[in-house]
Amino acid sequence: MEPFIPQLVFIEPQALEYQLGQELKQKFTDMGLEIRETTSHNQIRGIPGDNEFQQYRNAKSTLVVGVRRTLKFDTSKPSAEYAIPLATGCMGHCHYCYLQTTLGSKPYIRTYVNLDEIFDQAQKYMDERKPEITRFEAACTSDIVGLDHLTHSLKKTIEFIGQTEHGRLRFVTKYHHVDHLLDAKHNGKTRFRFSVNSRYVIKNFEPGTSSFDERLEGARKVAAAGYPLGFIVAPIYMHEGWQEGYHELFERLSNALQGIPLNNLTFELIQHRFTKPAKRVIEKRYPKTKLEMDEEKRKYKWGRYGIGKYVYPTEEAQNLEQTLRQYIGSFFPEAEIEYFT
Repeated sequence: MEPFIPQLVFIEPQALEYQLGQELKQKFTDMGLEIRETTSHNQIRGIPGDNEFQQYRNAKSTLVVGVRRTLKFDTSKPSAEYAIPLATGCMGHCHYCYLQTTLGSKPYIRTYVNLDEIFDQAQKYMDERKPEITRFEAACTSDIVGLDHLTHSLKKTIEFIGQTEHGRLRFVTKYHHVDHLLDAKHNGKTRFRFSVNSRYVIKNFEPGTSSFDERLEGARKVAAAGYPLGFIVAPIYMHEGWQEGYHELFERLSNALQGIPLNNLTFELIQHRFTKPAKRVIEKRYPKTKLEMDEEKRKYKWGRYGIGKYVYPTEEAQNLEQTLRQYIGSFFPEAEIEYFT
């Protein structure tokens, strides 16, 4: 698929006080994109569309260039100590995505230009925790790779973390536009993870993302560039023929990575889950979705913040976990499975 190009760009005046803000305005002007001014990246008005359905789709191709004012990093991810806030929002249309509800009425894409301030805050967190290693997740609220060919914010972050003693960077992507990241001075301190799934899930629930083969092409490139590599299988979904579908996934993965050094390969396994608010939003935005969200077929699980979600019943979840662990053990015996959730 072609790299993301926004149809409409908003820029905060304050963003132009930063070099990256000026560079992006010039870049988008040279590209002939429509540029509008906004007082705040949190208050975008005037996204075109005759109804909410059209406005949602247009918002997904709208980019807002702003300043990240809240520099306190989120700490709610299982895979890292902190989320580093480089961008918010995603150009993909994955039906199951938790951003459907966490971004609510603001599904447009935001990129933040005050990188030095963000890096200063990250350095404070590292200094507070040293000599412990501090891991930063760069894809909690966006698919940063899908945007970075325009901004290079991720590349700057990779090189910032690469020169630290106690920092590590992680992110996950469904996009293969990685060429500009291959020469980044990462020093082995950034783990590049790709989201993968069965054919059924990618075909039915992941429109607007790179194909499975394109993601594998990207994985080969970043592994060859010396990045530690990982894969997230999410959401693990019990569709008809799921055992065969996931077996084929790992078989294709293994074939595609032949000849690539895979020491320190990791997998993260996340079963499909949804909340009641998410179900309402998903059914509204993707009314023809095949995504199964029947509360009667699920187990209710309380979250850390008192917000419950529907997951597979215990026996089904155990079956999913055991099956995928078996496949990974067969095709990638040296790999580490970091968690199943």
